[in-house]
Amino acid sequence: MSGNGVESRSRVCELEFQVHGGEYPFVSVSEEEDCTLALTEMFPRPDGRYAEFFNVRGTEPSRILERAGTHDSVEASIVAEYDDGGLLEFVVSDSCPAFRLAELGALPREVEGRDGSGHIVAEVPPGTDESAVVRSFVDEYPDVEFAAKRRKDAVEPRFTRSRIPRVLRENLTERQYEVLRTAFERGYYDWPRGCTGEEIADDLEITSATFSEHITAAERNVLSALFAERDPEDADVS
Repeated sequence: MSGNGVESRSRVCELEFQVHGGEYPFVSVSEEEDCTLALTEMFPRPDGRYAEFFNVRGTEPSRILERAGTHDSVEASIVAEYDDGGLLEFVVSDSCPAFRLAELGALPREVEGRDGSGHIVAEVPPGTDESAVVRSFVDEYPDVEFAAKRRKDAVEPRFTRSRIPRVLRENLTERQYEVLRTAFERGYYDWPRGCTGEEIADDLEITSATFSEHITAAERNVLSALFAERDPEDADVS
């Protein structure tokens, strides 16, 4: 181990892809509205879909809703609005490239649409065959081009421990906090997912519909609070 301890850190494989198809909302909308869409977070939904939260810069969020409404595989809603954009939630099916990467075992870290071109960067944890991920992904998505592969240190958490408790305390009900914490501890947000929403609902002695309601509200409240605290593009989240 070196003096600075770099070798002791966890290493991951980072894969980079370019997306050239207009069939994907984050790509097509960026061209139609001359704006930028950047993924901020991605959560599994109890029904097997994913909730993707995108920061939109350069256009009104309501216009994004109109555009996204033309895609049958996407349900869009506004979480927060800014002077020149907003935070939107896209609930997507497995036709979404980021969704599929997650299912293949790669964690999307960057998903951006700009000027009609898409850019995706995903991390593959140790023990996962990155070559198999690339082959499967490119085979299933002919509009996606494999651009690069590199090794890097694992990304640190987005938010510090000192900041998270305040955000949770101020923006979640006790029940939302309980559901969110239980889901996290049970591996609901792991890739691959460690448990289902139905299993967590059973643990908490609530219905699957109630679990879905609370987990969705908790995620939206936390993200809305975090992005409302300061400018979402220039914020230093440390």
